[in-house]
Formats: sequence, C-alpha cells, structure tokens
Amino acid sequence: MQRRKDSRPTVVGKRWGLAATGVGTALLLSGCGEDFTRGFMPEPVTEVGPTVIGFWNATWIAALVIGVLVWGLILWSVFAYRRRSDKDLPTQFRYHVPLEILYTVVPIFMVAALFGKTIEVQNDMLAREENPDVVVNVVGKKWSWDFNYVNEDVYVTGTQANGLNEGEPGLRETLPTMVLPVDSRVEFVLTSRDVIHSFWVPQFLQKLDMVPGRVNIFQVTTTEEGRFDGKCAELCGAYHSEMLFNVEVVPQAEYDAFVEGLRSSGQTGQLGQDLDQYELQLDQQDRLVDPDEGFVRDGDLTDDDGR
Repeated sequence: MQRRKDSRPTVVGKRWGLAATGVGTALLLSGCGEDFTRGFMPEPVTEVGPTVIGFWNATWIAALVIGVLVWGLILWSVFAYRRRSDKDLPTQFRYHVPLEILYTVVPIFMVAALFGKTIEVQNDMLAREENPDVVVNVVGKKWSWDFNYVNEDVYVTGTQANGLNEGEPGLRETLPTMVLPVDSRVEFVLTSRDVIHSFWVPQFLQKLDMVPGRVNIFQVTTTEEGRFDGKCAELCGAYHSEMLFNVEVVPQAEYDAFVEGLRSSGQTGQLGQDLDQYELQLDQQDRLVDPDEGFVRDGDLTDDDGR
C-alpha cells in the first residue's frame, strides 16, 4: 500500500513564508512611511508643493477605486453569467440600460472632475505676484545654465558640458549654483539659447519648458533651506544627462552676501542674448529680452492691437 506523504511540513513552511512576507511588508512600510504618504514624490520645499502632492495622491486613490470597481464588475460578470453546463446557454441581453448609463455617464463626470481639479492646481502653480522678491532669468544652453539676477544686476554662468567629466568625483562642485533666499517669492524667467530645454528642480515639484524664441515664466515661494539638485528634463542632445545645476536656499543675509560676492568678482550686469540662435519675441505678459541689454522685466510695450 502506498504511504501517504505528510503534508504538515509544507503547511508549516507556507505559514512561515506568509509570516515573513507580512513582517517584511510592515518593515518596508514603516521605513518609508513619509515617502508613502507623499506618494513617493520628492519632499516639497515650496509653498505649492503640498497642493501638488495632495492632487497626486487623490488621483492615485481615485484610479485604484475605479480599478477595483472595474475588475469587480468583470469578475462578477464572469461568475454570474458563466455557462453552467454544456446544455445550458447563459441568459442573453440585447441591452442593459442601468449598466449602459453607468459606463457612459459616470466616466463623463469623472473626466470633468479630474479636468476641473487639474486646472485649479495648474492655476495655483502658475499664479504670479506683481512684485516678487527675486527675479532670475534662467538661460538654458547646450549643455549648461546661465542665471541672471535681474533686480541685483549680477549673474552666474556655467561651463558647457563636454562629456569629459562624466561620473568623476567632485563634479557637483563644478556645476553652476543658483542661490535663493528662503521664505521669498522667486520668479523664474526661462529662455533658451539654442534648443528646447526644461528647467526642473525635483523638490519644487514643478517644471517648465524653455523654448527658443519665447519667454516662459513661473514663480515659487521657498519654504525650506537646503541644497537641491536641478537638471534639464527635456532630451536636448549628446550631453543632456550632464546638464545639471545646484540650488541653495539660504537665509536672507547669506543671500545678500552671495550677491555681494558676485559683484566683488566682477560678475555684474546681465548676460546678453548675443549667443542665442533665435531672436526672442515679446511674450503675452509684455516682457522682453533685448539682444543688447539683456533681460528687461517690465517692458513698456504693446501688441499690434494696442493692448
């Protein structure tokens, strides 16, 4: 007679496996609790950052709820209307009005709500105050950055990457650094000398393209001191990966000392547009970058209709 195998070790092994999985999951969630509540987004260091994270998390929650609902309806249909025997034919429906209303009308309201909330958050991110504390004309170029501090009339320029220093220690110290005061409203005026770039500081939770021949503008309010990474978020050529910069958010006194240091080193005035491949055009906010004078924040100009 064949001897039956003892299944207890297998059952015990499964139980221990489930217990280990549960413990591992708990440790993982406890170790990344803050990351989880932020939806694994970077920690925000600007005033609008929590709004972006809240919208991000709400969108994921809504998507998960919809996913569970859809999969639930699919599984319910599979089991409720399955063919129970070879002789039986499942009940056939020509139409199902309540269900058709559900998958036609409800998605319209969902898309409308998502669209409306997206516009609301986008308006918050692009809101601009009349007199920001700091105005920085950020100029993208293959493959580095120039920073014109407009009100202070000083500048920082970066050395264009050439692929020779990729991955070498100390590279960060050679990158251009943008210094900003904490608890201040900062306006970024974005221009490009050559191709499309994208100005991105991940912990700002906001980025905007830099389009040749155009001026794009957005503002942030800094809330946290620290040193943060900046990069180009638009594939722009051979050394796109090396188009990096540093951002330091410091107390006002340290920022003032930074500006004076630029003046002392002779980095006064504004870096002009003489190296640009395209002539900058007047944008919708009556702002102009003059090829000879550099960035002029409040151009007294009108369009063809006199507005």
